[in-house]
Amino acid sequence: MNFNKYINGIVIVATGFVVASCASRGNDTGVEYAPQMYHSVPYEGLSQIKDKEAGRWLTSQEGGDAEFYTSNPNNPNEMNMREAVPNTVRRGEALPYRIPKDSLELAARTLKNPLDSSAAVVAEGKVLFGRYCLHCHGDSGLGDGLVGQVFKGVTPYNSRAVKDKPEGHIFHVITAGKGRMGSHASQVSVDDRWKIVRFVQTLQNQ
Repeated sequence: MNFNKYINGIVIVATGFVVASCASRGNDTGVEYAPQMYHSVPYEGLSQIKDKEAGRWLTSQEGGDAEFYTSNPNNPNEMNMREAVPNTVRRGEALPYRIPKDSLELAARTLKNPLDSSAAVVAEGKVLFGRYCLHCHGDSGLGDGLVGQVFKGVTPYNSRAVKDKPEGHIFHVITAGKGRMGSHASQVSVDDRWKIVRFVQTLQNQ
C-alpha cells in the first residue's frame, strides 16, 4: 500500500515537472505539440527566426538549416518582408489622384469617365448618390435635401452655373471638395465616384 503511494507520488511529481518544462517563458515558446503545424517551411512575412539551429531536434534531413529557421538570407537583416518601393500602388487600385484642389479647370479639361453611360451604371450611381449626396443635394439635385434645407446655398444641378459642367469637373468636386462641400475621396472609391458622375449628369439635363 505504501509502495503504491510512493509510485503515485513519483508519477505526480514527474507529471508536474513535464508540464512545467513545456510552459513558455519570455521568448521561449516551450514544447509544442505537432510543431510542423505552427512552423511553416516557406518564408512567413510576419514571422522571422534567424537561428539556423532552431528546431534541429525535429529536423529529419542531414545538414542544412534546422526545421524552424525561416529567415531570408538574400535580404538585408535576413528580412522576409521588405518595404514597398516608394510610390508603389497596390494591385487593383487606381493611381494616386494628383490634381490639386484648386485646379478645377485642369480636371474638367483632362479627366474622362472610364465608365459607360449604360442604364446599369446610372442605376448604381443613383444608389450611391442616395447614400452620399442626397442629404444635401436632394432627390432631384435641386439642393433641397434635409441638410440643404437648413444650410442654404446648395447649387441646383440644373442651374446655369452648373448644368454645363463636364464630367471631370464633377469628379474633381466629389474628390477634392468645393466651398462648404468637403472631400469625399476617403468615403467613396474612384469607380463609385465615376458612377455618381454618370447619375449627376442625368440630373443636369432635367
